[in-house]
Amino acid sequence: MRYAQGGGLTDAGRTARERLRLQAVERFEGGQKNAEIAVALRVSLRSVERWRRAWREQGEAGVLSKGSPGRSKLSEAQVVRLERELERGPLAHGWVDQRWTLARIKTLIGRLFHVSYTVEGTWQLLRRHGWSWQQPTRRAIERDDDAVEVWKKEIWPRVRAPRRSAAPTWSSRTRPGSR
Repeated sequence: MRYAQGGGLTDAGRTARERLRLQAVERFEGGQKNAEIAVALRVSLRSVERWRRAWREQGEAGVLSKGSPGRSKLSEAQVVRLERELERGPLAHGWVDQRWTLARIKTLIGRLFHVSYTVEGTWQLLRRHGWSWQQPTRRAIERDDDAVEVWKKEIWPRVRAPRRSAAPTWSSRTRPGSR
């Protein structure tokens, strides 16, 4: 089941939905028709058709919940190891600078655990485990903050063009009623 807001069912919602599907299985085995089951369980006919097809193809296992779609592919022990490796830094893993990017972390996860994540999935994994997004402040080594302040206060006001006012200006010759 998809929602326009990008959400999904909670664990409790998933459990309740699974109970409905198992009730439907009992009714399938009892020989009830899809329309009767849909009315009795207060679900759409399309859902009952989908459940019956899954039940026919895979048995009761076909209608059981698959769990949260956002579940991690890594165990807690693997996440702990990943955090240790991230703390060692990118240089220890063959990159030439000290910046971790999501693409690099994705590659590292693949190398360490033979698990494939998308860049977005990598970000969600890190965020779930308390990591935050940070961007280093980049400044030129040669930057002179005092000189920048002097320039902003003294030179820039002389250089910039004066602001134009929003209202039209009238000369004495064009002003209405000045003749």
